[in-house]
Amino acid sequence: MAVASSSLASQLSGPKSVSSYSGLRRSGPKLDHTQSLSLFQHLHSQLRLSSSSRKASRGIVAMAGTGKFFVGGNWKCNGTKDSISKLVSDLNSAKLEADVDVIVAPPFLYIDQVKNSLTDRIEISGQNSWVGKGGAFTGEISVEQLKDIGATWVILGHSERRHVIGEDDQFIGKKAAYALNEGLGVIACIGEKLEEREAGKTFDICFQQLKAFADAVPSWDNIVIAYEPVWAIGTGKVASPEQAQEVHVAVRDWLKKNVSPEVASKTRIIYGGSVNGGNSAELAKKEDIDGFLVGGASLKGPEFATIINSVTAKKVAA
Repeated sequence: MAVASSSLASQLSGPKSVSSYSGLRRSGPKLDHTQSLSLFQHLHSQLRLSSSSRKASRGIVAMAGTGKFFVGGNWKCNGTKDSISKLVSDLNSAKLEADVDVIVAPPFLYIDQVKNSLTDRIEISGQNSWVGKGGAFTGEISVEQLKDIGATWVILGHSERRHVIGEDDQFIGKKAAYALNEGLGVIACIGEKLEEREAGKTFDICFQQLKAFADAVPSWDNIVIAYEPVWAIGTGKVASPEQAQEVHVAVRDWLKKNVSPEVASKTRIIYGGSVNGGNSAELAKKEDIDGFLVGGASLKGPEFATIINSVTAKKVAA
């Protein structure tokens, strides 16, 4: 992890926040012009030093984490056999950059159709799974069933499961632990609602949700964290690249301090929330944004391909 990222996150989360992004922390004592300029120059100097050292050590891709770029398409409760056939055809014919892990999460009843017709280049994910082995749990989908039908990932903790269905942090953490123990990768979603951001609780909420995962999971080897501000999901509003980067830095710093520096470095932190073909490249340029979890735009094959290929925006000259 870069020194500047860790330092910036710690200053942002300290008692005297100077964050310019609404809702991340309540404002601390005001700084006079001289103090503000001095702090800005200090942070700018750190970021320049970090950038220079990263170019020398990493050479190709400006990412704070060490994992491969990751893009997931969450189809949610959308699609018919015909529309999914068209989407799969578009994805099969799309030219996708090689250095990206790509998954799609169809509705459960279409997974078999997608698995049997989609290129092996793209992996399959479930949108949810039960907290334990299957049984008398009407309407639920077990990890074992997802694996049996060809899924290798599952999305857990999505805001729609949290705030519409009513799943709490601890329940989601237990589901993640079971899925990981049974061999599925987990896309672990976190994110704050609009009123929580406006109340200055963005970090508090995200860290609380992270802790529930950390308290339960056996390992972070097969976890991707998806930061999805609830106010940006399906609303057309998207966090600015700077807003998203700021939270991603803080999440990585939390992992470093509360799990381990190794986990902080290797865990991919992806962004979700009205990502589309028009904004993905600018978001991808931020060093702590390791990919995307895409909703509506993933239902459009050419646009989803554009988002996947936004990894090229992250590449820098060696």
